[in-house]
Amino acid sequence: MSKRNKLEKFAEVLSFPNTFENFDHSEPSLLGKDGEPVDLKGKWAADYFQNDHPITLELACGRGEYTLALARNYPNRNFIGVDIKGARIWKGARIALEEGLQNVAFLRTRIEQLNYFFEADEVHEIWITFPDPFPRKSKANRRLTAPNFLKVYRRVLAKDGLVHLKTDADSLYEFSLETLQSDPQVVIQYQDDDIYAKPLAYPELDHKTYYEHMHLEDGKTIKYLRFRIHGSEEEE
Repeated sequence: MSKRNKLEKFAEVLSFPNTFENFDHSEPSLLGKDGEPVDLKGKWAADYFQNDHPITLELACGRGEYTLALARNYPNRNFIGVDIKGARIWKGARIALEEGLQNVAFLRTRIEQLNYFFEADEVHEIWITFPDPFPRKSKANRRLTAPNFLKVYRRVLAKDGLVHLKTDADSLYEFSLETLQSDPQVVIQYQDDDIYAKPLAYPELDHKTYYEHMHLEDGKTIKYLRFRIHGSEEEE
């Protein structure tokens, strides 16, 4: 993608009513359509979605394929795709607007800062779809199932909130299993190191991202973890 195209997308996404951005990571403020400041913490369902439906986040959502697929299939839930890359979010946000999906929003921010923009118990479910596995041991704390990220999720998830990981990376899957099994507040509900070798355990696993299609073409197996996080950071 050329620099010009990225700049054009950055400019256009600022005009989208379904996209919110945090530009200064040292200042937890959020900007909405046309750069207007907004405060949605604790009020996403009531103020943005204008309903009381449960909220699901897709983290490192990229183009938002999973966010969009889930939103189409579950109209009585709200979905927010989260990514730091504005040019990626642009595509998913534009498709949501074109399709008139009222239960979709996108948030551009660092995942480490979710608690700045979501209140405790505000999120009911999290999907982590094909994140960067960061295979080097020195970058283990950047893996989205590392203990520091589990603490972030615990701050915003409702009690017994559900988390999904879908990945092609053996190293991330094994790391995640080990990390989750060592956390007394985590209960693994389901684990599978090759979801397509048998009938799917859950229908929502059938949605495929751009990267998943590539992985399958390369002959890689798709792994899945489904787990609940009990309690909250405030209780620790």
